[in-house]
Parts: sequence; C-alpha cells; structure tokens
Amino acid sequence: MDSPLIVVNFKTYSQGTGEAAVKIAAACRDVAADAGVTIGVAPQLCDIYRVSSQVDVPVYAQHVDGVSPGSNTGHVMASCVQQAGAVGSLINHSECRLNLADIEASVRAAQAEGLTTIVCTNNIPTTAAAAALAPEYVAVEPPELIGTGVPVSQADPDVVRGSVEAVKRINPDVQVLCGAGISRGEDLTAAMDLGSVGVLLASGIVKAEDPRSALEDLVSQL
Repeated sequence: MDSPLIVVNFKTYSQGTGEAAVKIAAACRDVAADAGVTIGVAPQLCDIYRVSSQVDVPVYAQHVDGVSPGSNTGHVMASCVQQAGAVGSLINHSECRLNLADIEASVRAAQAEGLTTIVCTNNIPTTAAAAALAPEYVAVEPPELIGTGVPVSQADPDVVRGSVEAVKRINPDVQVLCGAGISRGEDLTAAMDLGSVGVLLASGIVKAEDPRSALEDLVSQL
C-alpha cells in the first residue's frame, strides 16, 4: 500500500486552538515520522504562523479567497497564508461552501502562490465538477456523516469509488482524499482500498482524549 496523505482539520475546536494547536501538530509530526507517512494539519487562520513556526509539519489553511490585494475586508488572501507558513489550503469545505466560480477563483489564487489545493466535495457530480478545475486533490465528504464517527467508506462506499472513477475520467492528475467519519486504522485502509490516496479528518483526532494515541491507531494498519 502506498503511503497516504493524512490531513487533520482543527476546525474551530477549542482543543485545537492556540497552544493546543501546536501540541496536536507536534503529535502529528512525531507519529508521521514514526510511521513513515505524511500528516498535515489545518489549524485556524490565526494559528497558521504559530504552528508553522514551531512545528515542522505541513500546514494547510482552512480556506482562501480568490482575491487580490485591495479593498477586500474580511477576505483571506492566498499570499498571506503562504507567507504565514502554509503549504496549501482546503477550499469549499461543507462548513465554508462556495459557488463554482468562487471555487475556481480560490484554486487559481492558491496555485499562483504555490499552494496545494484540496477542494472538498459532497457527491460524485460535485467531485467531477471540482476535478475539472484541476486542484491537486479533491476530498469527498458527505456532510451528513461529518462528525458522526461513521466513516463514509462504510456508510456510502460507492460515493468514494464513483468519485475516484469520475476524477480519473476528467483529470487523472487530480487525486482523491476521503473524509467524513474517519477516525480509526480500518477507516484509513478502507478508504485507500476504494481508490483514495488518503483522508481528511477532524474530530476523531482533535477531540480525542489523547490525540497522539488516536493518530497511532489511525496509521496502525499501514
């Protein structure tokens, strides 16, 4: 089995905010080194520099906008998250949805700054549309399963399998991540068996009593 990409989204959980974000990022770094996998983190925007400057771990923004310097109060510029230490960004998470034109603008803005883009999708047609925009990754996450502990690879494996097939037809350079309900080692291996190259997860790690132990379990079957 190829080494997967694992991205841990800290969302706005208190357990992953401020110095707590640094501690979880350090656990991700250590487990990744021990297991020989890549684990990235997506902290809150205000914590990107805090985490990237203290922990040698791939850091992703939770969102970027397709805006240029100017009168764009409240928006997030790709150049700013890149200068803060991010290597990529989530785009169109189900909790921060965009229309298709805005997704494309965000992808282009991020890629112009050398950032890796992960476009979140919720079904096969949306995944196909996202793949046509040529991000580096799409992450398939049916929103009804997010935070439930029920992995999409178990509840709706066809959406992962179908998304992988659709992406291959449209743009084989785009890779597929699996999200929603991922928390255990068997979830990760099942997602990869369905054709994904890794997972995007959140509460199963960030809200765990012992995030490091949860991460160790996640990679235990690789």
